[in-house]
Amino acid sequence: MPQITLPDGTRKPFAHDVTVGEIAAAIGPGLAKAALAGRVDGQLVDLSYRVAADAAVSIVTDKDPVGLEVIRHSTAHLLANAVQELFPDAQVTIGPVIEDGFYYDFAYKRPFSTDDLAAIEKRMTEIAEKDLPVRRRLMDRDEAVRHFEGLGEHYKAEIIASIPSAEPISLYGQGGWEDLCRGPHVPSTGRLKAFKLTKVAGAYWRGDSRNEMLQRIYGTAWATPAQLKEYLTRLEEAEKRDHRRIGKELDLFHLQEEAPGAVFWHPKGWTLFQSLISYMRERQTAAGYVEINTPEIMDRELWVQSGHVEKFGENMFMTKTPDERVFAIKPMNCPGHVQVFNQGLRSYRELPLRFAEFGKVHRYEPSGALHGLMRVRAFTQDDAHIFCTTEQITAESVKVTELILGIYRDFGFTDVRIKFSDRPAKRVGSDEIWDKAESALRHAAAAAGIETSLNPGEGAFYGPKLEFVLRDAIGRDWQCGTLQVDLNLPARLGAHFVGEDGQKHTPVMLHRAMFGSLERFTGILLEHHAGRLPVWLAPVHAVVMGITDRQEKYCTEVAENLKNQGLRVELDLRNEKVGFKIREHTLKRVPYLLVAGDREVEGRSLAVRTRSGKDLGVIELGELGTWLAEEVASRGRIVLEDRVSQRRSA
Repeated sequence: MPQITLPDGTRKPFAHDVTVGEIAAAIGPGLAKAALAGRVDGQLVDLSYRVAADAAVSIVTDKDPVGLEVIRHSTAHLLANAVQELFPDAQVTIGPVIEDGFYYDFAYKRPFSTDDLAAIEKRMTEIAEKDLPVRRRLMDRDEAVRHFEGLGEHYKAEIIASIPSAEPISLYGQGGWEDLCRGPHVPSTGRLKAFKLTKVAGAYWRGDSRNEMLQRIYGTAWATPAQLKEYLTRLEEAEKRDHRRIGKELDLFHLQEEAPGAVFWHPKGWTLFQSLISYMRERQTAAGYVEINTPEIMDRELWVQSGHVEKFGENMFMTKTPDERVFAIKPMNCPGHVQVFNQGLRSYRELPLRFAEFGKVHRYEPSGALHGLMRVRAFTQDDAHIFCTTEQITAESVKVTELILGIYRDFGFTDVRIKFSDRPAKRVGSDEIWDKAESALRHAAAAAGIETSLNPGEGAFYGPKLEFVLRDAIGRDWQCGTLQVDLNLPARLGAHFVGEDGQKHTPVMLHRAMFGSLERFTGILLEHHAGRLPVWLAPVHAVVMGITDRQEKYCTEVAENLKNQGLRVELDLRNEKVGFKIREHTLKRVPYLLVAGDREVEGRSLAVRTRSGKDLGVIELGELGTWLAEEVASRGRIVLEDRVSQRRSA
């Protein structure tokens, strides 16, 4: 007679074994109708799962984030079912849930086309409308291998053969179709009402380029059609904001096959990139950091000593020189910063010591994972390492947090979420050291007054971290900044200082990044602002143009005048109609378009338009230069348009 404890503490007795679905029905018909799965003593299970002993049970609906994962997982199965009905020779491989959707990889004799996707989606809808019950059954591993080999599903048989023999194999299916899966799944296909296939791409079996190329079909699934529509609208907007498209339109950068995962910066793009570095350099100097620079290539043994080769080696580039020495191109800056710290005898009076570097790092990423500026192999980190005592961890962490959040506000990001990432499976150091590091970081987060959500197992291999996640203009989340407490690496690399007691002590090392990768942050900025960067960041602040060639001399003088005030100004003296030039520079997202005709020359003024098409009227040259320089220097806190409005209302 199991006693079921519900989330509110209520206990419900049952006279016999009971399924999770029956528990939902006993609570109420509305919950039974909404139920997708359940949790029994914390374990996620199907509604058909039988509870035979006392247990804590909660019902999962589409209001629960896990419920959405169940919907997406089940929709991936629905996709595989539809594909094999339409293309019986297709073999299934894997079909996981990913952010905002799912994918499924298939082995098939030819690539799937756009027309194929439409047909597959139609068949998925037909299967869903039949409201077929989803069933689960168990099978011994070896029996399951033989079962799938008999079906010609060689990839699936290979997956099952890699599972320990004592582990039972669960199969899920609907109608006459079945697949390997741990579950859980929705109780019937009729619960899948809002899905869309989005694209098809190639993918290597098991992610290895030496293996066969498979066909990966991506899709998205939501709890309601309204949520699906909202997501698809967001997807359309994201496509318009794609930083690769904007980069080409604004002539900022390009990538090419000869240097996969590395960026070719064009003059305007490099201006933007250097503006980010100049800004960071100014903020860091004010916050008490000193800038250093460390070698990009160092002996492999240093990376063995630091633990990088063991825990991160598959992502490192190595090279052997003619004298048989093996070097690594640095994937991170931290070991180099410890080497700088280790030069000379350090005293506790020097701490905290804050080293910063705009260091170029290289990390191997599979070709299929590379994506514009967002996922590269060569990138610049705005890296810093703070060497401090245990007693200084909290105060330094609070300062770092305040600095990071203030910087994000300057770039227009006010919606920031912070995750606490604890120890990963692959790590260095004892559990005792990790306990201390995690406790110190939790205490620092509390002292900073920030709320965090747990991101289990996602810490760095040397220490726990806070991850700063930005939400952009269309609701997407981007993980950028980090703060990590490291009690491992300084000791591994022999760092120490002389304490007040005259004894040697190992410093704590705080790893800190604001943007993370400057390349990636540039891509995020371009997409967040849809290429309409804040004036102070824009590669070109303004373009000066005349209506006829009679204004050429004056326009040249204006451009020089504004450049001398530190503004980035271009001169357009082409023999084109002024309307054509205005349209062209508007498409290039230049913040201000400054037009001179005969009257403006006579009055030593300019007609000013914004990239949004707003006419700010005629402004005297001296006043305009002052206001533009003021907007750039204030990083948008004082805006030219506001100055014009104030003058008009005065």
